Amino acid sequence: MSVATYTKTGSKATVAAKLPKEVFAVEVPNHELVKSAYVAYLANGRGNLAVTLKRGEVRGGGKKPWKQKGTGRARFGSTRNPIWRGGGIAFGPTGNENYSHKLNTTSKRVATKQALTLTNDKLAIIEKFDIKKSKTSEAIALLAKLEATGNVLIVVNQKTAEMQLSLRNIQKVKLVSAKFLNVYDIINADKIVIETDAIATINDWLNGGTK
Repeated sequence: MSVATYTKTGSKATVAAKLPKEVFAVEVPNHELVKSAYVAYLANGRGNLAVTLKRGEVRGGGKKPWKQKGTGRARFGSTRNPIWRGGGIAFGPTGNENYSHKLNTTSKRVATKQALTLTNDKLAIIEKFDIKKSKTSEAIALLAKLEATGNVLIVVNQKTAEMQLSLRNIQKVKLVSAKFLNVYDIINADKIVIETDAIATINDWLNGGTK
C-alpha cells in the first residue's frame, strides 16, 4: 500500500491547490447551508418509534371515580383523563410523524463542497487503499502511517469486501464510497483519507454528474 506524494504545509490554500478548487476550495459565505445538510442527515435517519396512548386507548376508566356532587372534590368522569396519572396522553406522538428534512440535490452538493473546504486541513490523499488479504493489521499500519487518529473517514472509489473486512473491527473508522460522501461524516471526521481515484468521482458527482 503506497502513499501518494502529498505534502501538507499547514496552509488550507496549499492543500486545496493540489485538489480540484471547485470542490475543495469553494467560497463559504456562512455555515447555514452546511448546518442544514447536517441536520437533514440526522433528521432523515431518525426512527419514528415513539407512540403514546390517547384517552380512548387507555384500559379501564369505565367507572366514574366518585359521585358527581357532595364530595367537595372536582368532578371527574373517568380515570383516563389526561390530567390523571396513568391517564391518556394529550397530543402525544402517534408513530405517524414525519421528521424528515428535504434538501434539494444542488444544495446537498454545495453543502458537501463547503464541508470539504472547511475541513481540507484534515485530508490525507493515498494512491490506493489496497487491502488484498482482509487483514486488519494492514489497515491499522496504513492509518498509523497517515497519522490518522480519532474519527477517521476513508473515502474510496469503490468499496470491496476486503476493505470492509479489514476495517470493521477498528473503532471510529468509517468506509464510504465517493458518491455517498456526506456533510455529517465530513464534519465529524478528525482525519479524512481519500483515494486518488475517488477525487475524480467526487469532482464529477458534485459538479453535475450522476445523482
